[in-house]
Amino acid sequence: MFLNTSYEVIVNGLEAAFVAQLLKFLGHIIFKRKVDFQVLATTGGMPSAHTAGVVALSATVGIIRGFDSVEFAIAIGYALVVMYDAAGLRRSTGKIAACLNKICDDYYVHGQVPAERLKELLGHTPFEVFVGALLGTALAFLNHFYFFQ
Repeated sequence: MFLNTSYEVIVNGLEAAFVAQLLKFLGHIIFKRKVDFQVLATTGGMPSAHTAGVVALSATVGIIRGFDSVEFAIAIGYALVVMYDAAGLRRSTGKIAACLNKICDDYYVHGQVPAERLKELLGHTPFEVFVGALLGTALAFLNHFYFFQ
């Protein structure tokens, strides 16, 4: 009923992204000793939820349709674009935001009206993307071969 269907693909992708966000939230509690529910809805950090989601989706397509199928090739192509964006473009955007925030801090140092700060944690390091990919792959295989049986 659920196994080997598009529902399995969707559920695995969404579950992997949710688990990655949950791990970020728990890591924030452990390392910063502070509960912040906004972490559940933010980008960036360890592991990459975007990567976990698209890799779980791709791995599930590969499991169901075969790793030599056209569907898997399309899914993995999509995943590679998302992972490149997470570790490349969005990470660079975060670095630019950090630089602009520093400039604004220096400019407004003498009691002037403070500028709105830009979000700096937008992208991921290659390691955070790699861990997200491992998480997505592991969840796809665990769900298919263990939990969804």
